[in-house]
Order: sequence, then structure tokens, then C-alpha cells
Amino acid sequence: MEKDLKLTFISRSDLRGGAAIVTYRLVVALRELGVDARMLVCEKMSHSDFVRVCAPFRKIQYSFLKERLGVYVRNGFKKSTLFKIDTASEGLPLWSHPWVKDADAIFLGWVNQGMLSFKGLRKIIALNKPVVWIMHDMWNMTGICHHAEGCTGYLKECGDCPLLGKNAHHNDISHHIWEVKKKLYAPGRIRFVAVSTWLANKAEVSGLMNDLVVKVIPNPFHISTIEDVRDRAGKRNGPVRIIFGAARLDDPIKGLPVLKKAMEVLRSSYPDVASDVELVTFGAFKNIDNLRDFAVHHIHLGVLKGAEEIKKAYSDCDIVVSTSDYETLPGTLVEGQAYGCIPVAIDHGGQRDIVEHLKTGWLATWNDSPSIRAGMVAEGIVWAYRNVDNHDLLVRMKKSVQKKFSASEVARRILDFTFPDLD
Repeated sequence: MEKDLKLTFISRSDLRGGAAIVTYRLVVALRELGVDARMLVCEKMSHSDFVRVCAPFRKIQYSFLKERLGVYVRNGFKKSTLFKIDTASEGLPLWSHPWVKDADAIFLGWVNQGMLSFKGLRKIIALNKPVVWIMHDMWNMTGICHHAEGCTGYLKECGDCPLLGKNAHHNDISHHIWEVKKKLYAPGRIRFVAVSTWLANKAEVSGLMNDLVVKVIPNPFHISTIEDVRDRAGKRNGPVRIIFGAARLDDPIKGLPVLKKAMEVLRSSYPDVASDVELVTFGAFKNIDNLRDFAVHHIHLGVLKGAEEIKKAYSDCDIVVSTSDYETLPGTLVEGQAYGCIPVAIDHGGQRDIVEHLKTGWLATWNDSPSIRAGMVAEGIVWAYRNVDNHDLLVRMKKSVQKKFSASEVARRILDFTFPDLD
């Protein structure tokens, strides 16, 4: 029966951004299982024939600009929050697309910025097909933001949104959109998937989703079998290499200042370790000055292109570090382990789904003080440094990510969730 299924995934892009990339991986994994999985996008970057642009360019641009203009007016013309807000006020007529009409189930990923409106979603629901929404951030459970950060409005009904500045009030656009979502989320209309336990827990306490069932199914990753990943224990030649990467390294969320402070702590408190490590970074920088002033030897690889460059970068390193303020499910920790890097991270998001403290890596408890977090990261790096030749640890963490995150396993779980009676 799997081979007869037609599944359509709706995503803003196929390869730009983390949510798009993991959605594309899931589609590929489903196709490898024999399922006719397809992807509708606004921006196509791959050459895959199972990915199709959902509408003419002019219509896509018009919808995007109209929705952004509405946000810009409502946030008080603040550029700083323009892309932190989404209202789903505008969208494309995806309900009439042949790939949507012919599908046995519709999957929604990151569909904002003028791609899918609430009106469009209602029309898709009216097709009476299973609709599965895979949540990659908090937007589904808030009024208009993708990450609530320190705001607790989403626990009730939103309103007085800090992203709206002087336009914030009890009945502002964040509260209005919250009410629209509440009506739309009538039990049974949409099936929700959270890509991490942390995200599911946020949904469970939110005013919008506390009465809905949310299934935890992680993002898929291309993970080689244990036999295919080289055993590096006892074979290191040269300094221990620490890798740190992101699409944009100096995005404030990624915690680059904490990483820099951790390197300073390493240099001052653990000089023997600092003299024997090398920091490797990859990704783009908005401000090139942020590439400077690391307290240990540093190499920047730039933006990695393609799976082979990513594989080589991780395979040449020993420790993978994440210092993010919050992450739904940090893929660098999964990819790093898949290629033999010991993870060091702070527990403030989906990290706990990936790392088991002292068994498959180092996981520090969150602290509001950046300096304290930096000290804990430095301590974690020292622990990992002393375990780079620990064969049992390397095997244990490789097996862990293989079991949890392999693309084929995630694809099967998505099928089981969507079609529980599938033979």
C-alpha cells in the first residue's frame, strides 16, 4: 500500500533554511521507501523533479510583499522585528494545485511569509484529507512570533506583544491571530508533530494547544551505519579540533559571545587543553569582525556546500559545540555525532533529545548568566577532550543518533502516525 500513497509536503523552500532542508530529507527518505512523496515550494534550489514551484513568480512575490507590508505597518515600521513576525494574512491558492488535490495526505512545514494563509489552510482542510503540520518552531502555539523567548503571553491568549512596540495592546494583532488559530485548531482537523520533546512541552502548556495531541517525531538526518563511520579512537593526529557551525554564526540566537568567552576560560583555567585544541567554524557572518579574537587557534571554513563538505568538516573534528540561547532541535549536534564528534551543549531546547549527559556527550543546565554558561561549556570541552579516545563513548553516541534520527526510521514513523491502519 505504501507504493500507492501520494504525499504532498508544503514548504517555503526545499533547501534554504533548516526547516526546508529537513523537510526535503524526509521527502527523499519516503521516496526511498517507495512512497510518491512530493514537495511544493515558493523557492526551488534543488534539481529534483519531485519538487515544484507552487505558483508563478509574480504571484509569489505579490503575496510575500503584501504580507510583509502588513507586518511592517503593525510593528510600527521596525526593521528589527520585520522577520520575527508572521500573520498568515496572505497566501497562495494551494488548495487548487493538482499535487494537493490528488494527494492522500498533506504535510505542512515552514509555510510563512505569504505562502499559506489561514483562508488557504481552511480550504485544504475542507478537502477531507489527513493534514499533518510538522512544527519546527513555536509559531503554531503563539500569536505571531516564531520564538517566544522570555515572553509568557503564549501561555494564555497573547496580546501586548513586545514585538509590536508602541502598537502593542491587549487586543493587538498577536491576540487577533491567536483567536484565529484557536478556531482553526478544532480537535481532529489537523494532526501536529513536534520535532523535539522541548517543543511538544511548550505546546502542552500553551493556551492554544494545551488540549491537542502533539506527537514527537524528530527531524531526519542522513546517518551512515555504524560500520561505515570510521573508528577514530586512538588514531588522532594533531590537535583536538572543536567544530561550531550555523547558517549565520553571529545570529544572536547562536551564542557566539558565549563560545568566545568559553575559549577564554579554556585559555585561563585549562591552559594545557587550550594549547592542544583548534577551533573550526563554518557558516556565514553578518559582521566579519566577529571572526576575530578567539582565545585559541581558529580556522574558518566559510559556508559549507553539499553533504560531502559537511561530512568532511565533521570527520576532521573531534568535538562539536552548541552554545545557542535556544534551539528546537540543533542539527549540528546530530550531524557531529554521526561523524564521530563528541557533543557539548547547553540544555535549552531540544538538546536533551540528542545528548544524554555523560553517556553520549556533555549537557549543561541552562543558566541566565552568559558567563556561567561559558564556564560550563569550557568544562564540557575539557571533559570531551579527555574522552576523544574513549571507544565505548564513540560507539554509544553513534548508535544513539542512528536509532533516533536516521531518515528511514523517521519516514516510517511519519507514515505510521499519518496512516495508523496502513498495512
